Formats: sequence, structure tokens, C-alpha cells
Amino acid sequence: MQIDLDILFTWGAIAKVYKKNETIFFEEEMANFYYQIIEGSVRMFNSNDEGKEFTQGYFSNGQSFGEPPLFIDEVYPSTAIVCQESKIIKLSKDKFLKIIDEYPQIQRKFLKTLAIRINSKAKTAKDIINQKPEFRIISFLNSIKKNSDPLQKELVPFTRQEIANFTGLRVETVIRVFSKMNECKKVDIIKHKIYY
Repeated sequence: MQIDLDILFTWGAIAKVYKKNETIFFEEEMANFYYQIIEGSVRMFNSNDEGKEFTQGYFSNGQSFGEPPLFIDEVYPSTAIVCQESKIIKLSKDKFLKIIDEYPQIQRKFLKTLAIRINSKAKTAKDIINQKPEFRIISFLNSIKKNSDPLQKELVPFTRQEIANFTGLRVETVIRVFSKMNECKKVDIIKHKIYY
């Protein structure tokens, strides 16, 4: 979801530059701000006591992230870090909620955005309970390729570790599955890059 920058600045938003790997907010931290990316990218993830991470999502230019807890006075359910140097808008929760009240068209866009995310999470949960690693990986690859030509193989813009984080698999399992998928011509691996 993207709110017009002029509206955000009029309501007191500030733009901040974050360095690569800088944390924007931590899981379980109270949600007090609306964030929207001007340029750059952000990864939201959860991690367990052993340090294993599960990626909830990647967000890039023009996208907002971390909004759901703002509506229900909750904590952030995930940690958000910057993947590359990024310029991000930050607006206080109370002003964000006033914008939502003031502009019904923005409110409708947020409802649609949240519905899409809920639907996507439901599909992801269904895929995760399927114990077959290849099915999880193919489902993830299909989700990132949904607006592309299914017959044309394209470069997968994620590392094997990032795919492991998205699918809840070990990176060794991801590597092994991709090798088998390459043998079966489901993917092409050219100079260590994956094409699907």
C-alpha cells in the first residue's frame, strides 16, 4: 500500500535513511509508527531461540509494512531489517489513523492490501504444513512468479538461504531439492543462479 508522500509529509511524517542490516523495529516491540519505503527494501522475519529465521515478507519501493498491529494496539509480530541502504517514511500511529479516517479511498486500499496479505498467509500456512520440501519450494517460486509468463524461466531473485527462510526449510535441504529439480528440468541452474 502506498499513501501519497505529500499527504504523509503534510501530516508530519519524516524520511529517514537506514543503513544495510539496520533494524527498524523488533518483534514484540509496541507498534507506534507507520512505515513506507521511498527507496530500498525491508525484510520482516521471526526467529527462534536457536537463531533459525522464518521470513514473513520482503517489501520494496512504495510499499508499506508493519501496519496490522497499528489497528489493534498490538506489538509488532516480526522484526524488520533493512536489506540495503533505504529511505523510509515514518509517521506516528495516531496521525496515520487520522489519515485513514480522513481519506476513505486510502482506507479502502488498506482493506484490500490487508485482505491480500491475509489470503497470502493462509496459502503459505497451507504450503508449510505440506511436509514435502519440493512442494514448499515450488509453491514459493510460483508465488513470486505469479505475474510472469509461466512458460518463460526467469532468474529467482533470492538466495538459497533466503528461500530456506521463506519456506521453513534448512538451507541444505533447499540446495538438495534444487539439484534434483535441475536434473528433472523443473529449474535451470546456470553459474550458481536459479532460473524458474
